[in-house]
Amino acid sequence: MKAFLILEDGTVFEGESIGSPREVISEIVFNTSMTGYLEVLTDPSYAGQAVTMTYPLIGNYGICKKDMESRRGWPDGFIVRELSRMPSNFRSEDTVQHFLEEYDIPGISGIDTRALTKILREKGTMNGMITTNKQYDLEEILPRLKEYRVTGVVERVTCEGTETYAPGDLDSRDGTPDKKVAVIDVGTKKNIIRCLLNRGCQVTVHPCSFDAEEVIASKPDGIMITNGPGDPSECVEIIEQIKALAQSGIPVFAICLGHQLMSLAHGAKTYKMKYGHRGANHPVKDLNTGKVYISSQNHGYVVDADSIDGNVAKPWFINVNDKTVEGLEYIGKPVKTVQFHPEANAGPRDSELLFDEFMKMIGGQ
Repeated sequence: MKAFLILEDGTVFEGESIGSPREVISEIVFNTSMTGYLEVLTDPSYAGQAVTMTYPLIGNYGICKKDMESRRGWPDGFIVRELSRMPSNFRSEDTVQHFLEEYDIPGISGIDTRALTKILREKGTMNGMITTNKQYDLEEILPRLKEYRVTGVVERVTCEGTETYAPGDLDSRDGTPDKKVAVIDVGTKKNIIRCLLNRGCQVTVHPCSFDAEEVIASKPDGIMITNGPGDPSECVEIIEQIKALAQSGIPVFAICLGHQLMSLAHGAKTYKMKYGHRGANHPVKDLNTGKVYISSQNHGYVVDADSIDGNVAKPWFINVNDKTVEGLEYIGKPVKTVQFHPEANAGPRDSELLFDEFMKMIGGQ
């Protein structure tokens, strides 16, 4: 079945429909990872977006559900150059095609994804429609594309209620819990929880509607604020609760959206990037040691460096390519945040040592 990708600038790509045949309007973004497409498909940070994979062949090692980073697929759409219909891998349980159908995710294959990526790099991230309607009307569609906004996605992806995990869960190492960590789920990936379990933590995951006083009253040794989707400035109520967490004296480590929310809670500002950072090959520099790590990233917003009060926080990491803020250390508080993903499944794991840094903050192993 033919499918069409229509961008808000009027560009139209024609390909083949994959996954669900339903029509969808979404923000179109691109990811430069060569592997890890299942982790991309199950990353809650992609809620509200249709993902273009720049690597030309997707699906060749199939689907292993043990590698899913959350309970379901989250992107609004999936865009590939070529989809492998016959995966070859001893761990494969299914195909990408069936996965997309199972989670009602529309997609398109057979288009020039690198040409699409070039458009997004030159003109910036834009909205688009994936449709199988051959009789589409551009004059009717383009105004709808320009009006579309990504909203309410954090509430869509968060857990429904409090969840507790102990070492041995989620295929982590067995052991007796040494420390208690509260995780604020604004779109968490399983490997964030797994990295804490592997370090001997009992983990309690709280939904984004959490009450800061209840979290503090549970007396965790540390607090983790996770990655997630959407515009951070939209999360007004969550930001107010994070202010209380930051004032509690309990060590806090925040990742990606959590990093942005913490900065907003301290008076800094965020802005939308031209096309964001999405992929597994982004170099970040630790300003304390001078070391550079290759990181996995997925974000379209960033903290405005000029809005950071030097008496409140100082840059910890910067992006080597564009010098944007990739991490902050807060002055006089046990609070550290990073924009990239140190848990990084499917990789690289260069910066997973930051979980060890967090363990030092909370006095654990």
